[in-house]
Amino acid sequence: MSTRRNAGRVVKRYEFIKAHRSQYGVRTLCRVLEVAPSGYYAWMKNPLSNRALEDARLLRLIRASFIASKGIYGAPRVFLDLREAGETCSKHRVARLMRLSGLRARSGFRVRGWETGKPSLLVPNILQRQFTVTRRNAAWVTDITYIRTWQGWLYLAVVIDLFSRRVIGWSAGPSIARELVLNALLMAVRQRRPRGTIIHSDQGTQYGSDAWRRFCRANHLEPSMSRKGNCWDNAVAESFFSSLKKELVKKHIYKNRELAIASLADYIEAFYNRTRRHSHLGGMSPEQFESEHKARRLGVH
Repeated sequence: MSTRRNAGRVVKRYEFIKAHRSQYGVRTLCRVLEVAPSGYYAWMKNPLSNRALEDARLLRLIRASFIASKGIYGAPRVFLDLREAGETCSKHRVARLMRLSGLRARSGFRVRGWETGKPSLLVPNILQRQFTVTRRNAAWVTDITYIRTWQGWLYLAVVIDLFSRRVIGWSAGPSIARELVLNALLMAVRQRRPRGTIIHSDQGTQYGSDAWRRFCRANHLEPSMSRKGNCWDNAVAESFFSSLKKELVKKHIYKNRELAIASLADYIEAFYNRTRRHSHLGGMSPEQFESEHKARRLGVH
């Protein structure tokens, strides 16, 4: 660090000499400022060091990754983008350049949780926080959140496959009625054709309705429910909503529900599923993770 500071002082002296050389002369200024004339002339030929030039090149790539993520990616995910593009810089260097350039990922929210809660009398907690599964359609999680618009609240229900963290079903509307969760689950069923899949939810009335249980039974889904008031039993869905709100919705009120739904569709389908890197998936997006798993299973290299 001290070497870097000393180099910075020398460069400032060179810049001073350049600005005042016509008035005092280069050799006089070099003697007063205690720098070698040869060093000054070498700096004039190449004012930026090779490392500074490389930093400037990397920063252009870093900015491109940061902008493509809409300001969501921090240094770890930007580093993965650069590595995928063939760059060999370190994660610490990426973090330093982002910090110096004022590129900061959007900060998250604090999530309040409770560790107590009674099990559902209707449906047992089959999942038991087993959030890591080894195949598609082994277990899904579902939940509801709300988003503010000038027209009023917009409610969003999602279904997520725990294997790849992919959002496989979602529905948004002005009402929190059972149709909201059924439409999200219907999208997931049409995409995945489950057989014996666990579908885990909280104890919301929508998930305890006769319509929900009949739909699950007709489509080979096995319901599972969190303990009452325990968000950690459905932590993956809570994590998705946290990411959604800090990366898309934070401090933003949509003009109407239609604009909000269009924004959600773009975030879920075009960014979250297709592009966004997940630390749980080794830095891959859900779609990429599923594609690579399928290729390995089929023996494609």
